[in-house]
Amino acid sequence: MVDTEERLVWYVAYGSNMHAARLAWYIRGGCPPGGRRTYPGCRDPRPPSRSVPVSLPGGIYFAGESGAWTGGMAFYDPQLPGVAAARAYLVTVEQFTDIAAQEMYRPTGDTADLVPATGAAIDAAVAEGRATLGPGRYETLVCPGQHTGLPMLTFTAPEPASAKRCRPPAPVYLSMIARGLRESHGWPARRIASYLAQRPGVADGWPPDAVTTLVTEALAVD
Repeated sequence: MVDTEERLVWYVAYGSNMHAARLAWYIRGGCPPGGRRTYPGCRDPRPPSRSVPVSLPGGIYFAGESGAWTGGMAFYDPQLPGVAAARAYLVTVEQFTDIAAQEMYRPTGDTADLVPATGAAIDAAVAEGRATLGPGRYETLVCPGQHTGLPMLTFTAPEPASAKRCRPPAPVYLSMIARGLRESHGWPARRIASYLAQRPGVADGWPPDAVTTLVTEALAVD
């Protein structure tokens, strides 16, 4: 049971938050370069104590409209074939709920239905593998397993990829994901480009050569 704010969990990022500098805006607050949204940040601004690369059963797809970047947003679908590359950050339950609230476009601290004492959504996700808080984007919690004895938690859309109309992501957003993949998994540009080019939303909106060029240029920045 996850029962205190200081209890640790692994927040699993599979999109732009795989890049640590991007996640830092959710934790410390502010507006990232190239973004269109200012984040309030977490009540506890300490950085994650650890991060590890992880692979999740399923896949990533892009759909909807990002308020921060424009273009499609990344979502995790455990039902998709293959394996999704991700990065797990060790954070407190309070930090996880604050990150989740910001992704759900709620005020930081508006976590009444997330924390165990009032809504048990986190405990439900840990016990059942999934808990849906609402119909909106990122309002479904998923627990794909444990790492070092602690639960891994992420959030996604309530519908599978098959029920969504996929949409290509914006270049700045895809670049951030590419940088996060190299930072967390250490992949070379060719592997990153191949992985991203096959994601629904990218595959039908980006020519493979354009993905390769974008990834190469993005990794040259770091």
